[in-house]
Amino acid sequence: MQRFAFAGRTCVITGAASGIGAALALDLARRRAVLVLVDRDAEGLAKVAGQAREAGARDVSTEVVDLGDGGDRLDLAALVQERHGGADLLVNNAGVALSGTFEQVSLADFDWLMEINLNAVVRTTKAFLPQLLARPGSHVVNLSSLFGLVAPPAQVAYATSKFGVRGFSEALRHELTGRVGVTVVHPGGVRTNIALHARLSGPDLDGKQAAQARSFSEKALTMPPEEAARQIVAAIQARKPRLVISTAAKAADLLARVTPAHYWDVIARLIATKGL
Repeated sequence: MQRFAFAGRTCVITGAASGIGAALALDLARRRAVLVLVDRDAEGLAKVAGQAREAGARDVSTEVVDLGDGGDRLDLAALVQERHGGADLLVNNAGVALSGTFEQVSLADFDWLMEINLNAVVRTTKAFLPQLLARPGSHVVNLSSLFGLVAPPAQVAYATSKFGVRGFSEALRHELTGRVGVTVVHPGGVRTNIALHARLSGPDLDGKQAAQARSFSEKALTMPPEEAARQIVAAIQARKPRLVISTAAKAADLLARVTPAHYWDVIARLIATKGL
C-alpha cells in the first residue's frame, strides 16, 4: 500500500478530548485533515476541536459518545458517512484504567473496563469497516499498551484488554492485507491522565491508591503526548504494522521475548530500584 496522505482525508479519533487523542487531533489538523473527534468529555472535546480548527484542519466535527454503553456504533458510522462520505482513518484510542488486584476488583468494574478498552475497539472497527473497505488506502490504528506486551500484577483487567487489542489487531491486519492498513500501537511511559483517572477498586479511605497513582504518573509517565502522536503519525504514513513507543517499552518487549516465563522478576527488581 502507498504511504498514507492526510490532507483532505477523513480521520475519526476516539478519546480525542485529552492525552494522545488530543495530540493526534492537533497533529492531523496541521496536515489539513478532516477530523471527527469522539469522546464522552464534551467540554474537553470542544476545546480540542477549537484548537484543531485554529491549527488548520479542513473540517472538524465532534460527537459526544460514551464508549462504555455497549452500543454498536453504527449510528456514529452513519453520521460520518452522511457528512463526509466515509472514513479514511479510524484511530481507536479511548481507554480507561482500573486499580487493584484481580482479587480486589469487582466483576462489574472488570466488565466496565473491558467494554471500553476492548469491546468498543471491536464494535467501532466493525461499524466503520464497510466505509474503510470502500475507501482506497484506508487505515486503522488501535491503541494497545506496554501492558499488551508484558502483564504486571495489579493490572489483570487492563492487561487482559490490551493483550486482546493486540491479538485483534494482528489477526485483522492479516485478514485485510492489501485492502486496509492496520497498525497496533504499544505506548509506554506517555504523560497522560489515565493513571490519575483510574477507577479505584474500593473505598480509598486513606488516600493510598490515589497517592500511588500520582507517584506513578510523576515518575513513570514522562513522554509528552505530542511525541507519541508524532511517532503514531509516522507509523501510519509508513503503514507500519506495529509501533512500540519509548525505550522502556522496547526493552520490556525484548525481555518478554527472551524470557517469557520470568520477565516480571527482572522488571520488578528494576521498578524497586527506581522506587516506582
